[in-house]
Amino acid sequence: MSLMSVSNLSVRLRNRQIFSDVSFDIGAGEVVGLIGPNGAGKTTLMRAALGLIEHGGTSSLAQLGAGPRAKAVSWMPQSREIAWPVSVETLVMLGRLPHLDPYSRPTAQDHARVDEAIGWMELEGMRHRTATRLSGGEQARVLIARVLAQGTPLLMADEPIAGLDPANQIATMETFARLAALGKSVLVSLHDLGLAARHCTRVLMLGQGGLVADGPAEKVLTPERLAEIFHITAWYQNTDQGPVYQPLDVIGRGPRSG
Repeated sequence: MSLMSVSNLSVRLRNRQIFSDVSFDIGAGEVVGLIGPNGAGKTTLMRAALGLIEHGGTSSLAQLGAGPRAKAVSWMPQSREIAWPVSVETLVMLGRLPHLDPYSRPTAQDHARVDEAIGWMELEGMRHRTATRLSGGEQARVLIARVLAQGTPLLMADEPIAGLDPANQIATMETFARLAALGKSVLVSLHDLGLAARHCTRVLMLGQGGLVADGPAEKVLTPERLAEIFHITAWYQNTDQGPVYQPLDVIGRGPRSG
């Protein structure tokens, strides 16, 4: 079953073609990593697929009305500003708004979803703390819990692990894997190629104005593509503890002074 399908997606901003003719589907049970160098258009691609910006081509999500779309996909943008000094529990409950009738109160099921999301992100000890008083990393975990509470078949997150410490980066990726095991799917943009290789069932590489590769990490993150798209070399090995991937050197730059 396809949870999202984009066909020949193209975006042009400020008289510049960001990318063109991008096509892919996301089915159930996937953790799809979206990678690419800065400026490749990862955020733009996700926003276009959601119908948040003008685009060419088609996206199954963009064709939905706002209500049905909010029940089909949850969205975590890069921006993590929390505007109101509400409790963590209240903020996570905002993820249930697409499922509530106007002026209705949260049901037992809504509270259960919130409790589950708080538990998954290990926020129980912060449940009653004011969200605006948390550290940046803690706020990021709360916002991930909010999209988890939304309970959609597909979750789209733009650099959700940026700013998290290593333990919480890994824990977040493991949470995404647990969602996939339940039949849901995640599209997550990442800069950490090692985490993408280790935790994503599939990788989309964006660059040079389009989709460069789509497939398992070991098929996508080839030395040739890393040199051409990221201008780096890397070491990769499939170990007893899973794949380990480590970027090594920048290609084409001399040593820096100072």
